[in-house]
This record gives sequence, structure tokens and C-alpha cells, in this order.
Amino acid sequence: MSRIFQNHQMLEEEQSPNFHLVDTLRGHTSSVSCVKFSPSGEYLASTSFDTFIKLWAVDDGKLDSSLSGHKEGISDIAWSSDSHYIVSASDDKTLKLWDVRTERCTRTYKGHKKYVFCTAFNPKSNLILSGSDDETAKLWDVRAGKCIKTLACHGDRVTAVGFDISSHYLMTSSLDGFCHVYDARKRQVVHSFGEGAPISYAKFSRNGRFILASTQDDTIKLWDFANSKYVKWYTGHKNSLYSIFAAFTTGGKYVVSGSEDNNVYIWHLNSRNLVQTLEGHSDVVLCVDCHPEQNVIASGSLDSENNIKLWKMR
Repeated sequence: MSRIFQNHQMLEEEQSPNFHLVDTLRGHTSSVSCVKFSPSGEYLASTSFDTFIKLWAVDDGKLDSSLSGHKEGISDIAWSSDSHYIVSASDDKTLKLWDVRTERCTRTYKGHKKYVFCTAFNPKSNLILSGSDDETAKLWDVRAGKCIKTLACHGDRVTAVGFDISSHYLMTSSLDGFCHVYDARKRQVVHSFGEGAPISYAKFSRNGRFILASTQDDTIKLWDFANSKYVKWYTGHKNSLYSIFAAFTTGGKYVVSGSEDNNVYIWHLNSRNLVQTLEGHSDVVLCVDCHPEQNVIASGSLDSENNIKLWKMR
């Protein structure tokens, strides 16, 4: 009986997660560059090359507010852990801190010499990390508004930055083909990995032990960064030109990514099998994110409709 039960369990794991389109959010006037759910799960924030940040109520998909202040397009945003603040990274070479409750910009961070491409809060939300086309990452004191450390370890655009859940490490990835992991206190590189292909996006796993890295050779790999080796890899999507977001679904069972063939791809984390392809966008899907509690995926693309799609598991 135990063997039958185990086999049945394996079959259940391999079944399609069965996500389907439940809503289309319209409001941006240019291509959507980033979507991020708030840690509370109440809001979805989206950014665009139209310079606006838009906040959508997750429960009904209605536009709650628009945040305006950047002079050029926005590439990335991050939420504070209490869901009260958003930091945004813009082509105007600045980051801005927004109070979601008052809908106002409370601070602007200046120091990068070129486009600011990516950003992240640490778990305590008292530090911000940013990456830029100027090949550096900068660590900022949120309240003081000052850069307290510049990390200059890359030879091309920094495509992603992040902190692990315990705040022991921070990481940067780059089109130079490397991902560096730093001791958060000493702010020195302690681990590096890469195989030559430009890294278009990277993020820590939920437990902080691994890093999911997308490379511009149509591959996503799950790296055991402490040993500089990958333990899983995922293929089937297209990624050779753009920096495309990837994510873990709620519970960490699946890996999700956008693609240059206009689709969203979903793989089983452990088996690596492609279990579902979501069709509906008409251009490159740049960004995806997963709701922190519900089985909901948000995606945005370069399509001319400038909309966001919400997909929910049946």
C-alpha cells in the first residue's frame, strides 16, 4: 500500500497546476516593466516606461492609486516588509521612496551615474540595495538617504539585487555572467558563480539557501551558491535579449518565468518538468510575480495594450 500511495503522490505532483486568466488590469500608457505583490497580499504594484507606479487592489483588480514623480521610465520596485513603502528604480538615475498610505514620495536617492535598473529592501527595511547600468550596486541607509557602500565588482549592467531572509547575505547579478554573494555585515564577496552567459535576473529562494538565476541562453538554474554549483535547471522558454523576471509560486512548488515568445512558463521545482504554458500576451513577457499567500500569478509584457494579466489556479 505504501508504494501505491507514493506513486499516487508523485502523479499528483506532476499534474498541471491549471492556472487560468482571471483578470486584465488596464491603466498604463506604455509597456509594463515590473509587477510586485505587497508582502501583505493586499496590493499589486506595477511600473512602466510611462514613469508611473500603479497600485491595484488584489481582491477586485481595481486601480487604487498612481504614484508620479520620476522623470523617466521605471525598471523595478520593491516593497518594505510592512507593505507601507515602495522603493522605485528609474532611468532618471534615481531611486525614490514612496509612502503608500499618503501616496507621496518621501525621499530621493541620488548617486548612480547611469540608469538604475534594480532594487531591493533588506528584511528589516532599513537598508535599500540598488543596481545600475553604471556597473555598480549601492547600499543606502533608508532614513538618512545616503549611500553607505558602493559595490563595484561587475563589468556590465547589474541586473538584480537582493537579500536573503536572514539578512546574512546580499547578492548582485550582472550581464557580465556572474552572480556575487556578499557577507551582509562585512560587505565583501564570499561566493561567486556563473558560466559565461549573461545573467538577466536572480533572486534568493525563500529559505535563503539557493539562488534562482535566469541566463540569456534560454535557461534558468537553481544554484547552491555556497558550493558554486547548480542543482536544478529549467528550459523551454526563450530568453536571449531581455532581462526577464522569474519567481517561485506560493509554497515554492513551482518556478515561473516570462519569455520572449510572449508566454508565461511554469515548471515543477523538483522534477524540472514544464507543467504549464500561459498564453495571452502579444509580446515579450518581461515580468512575473507570485502572490505571497494565494496561487495567483501577475504578468506584464511589452505588448501595445500595456496591460497586466492575473492568472489563478483553479
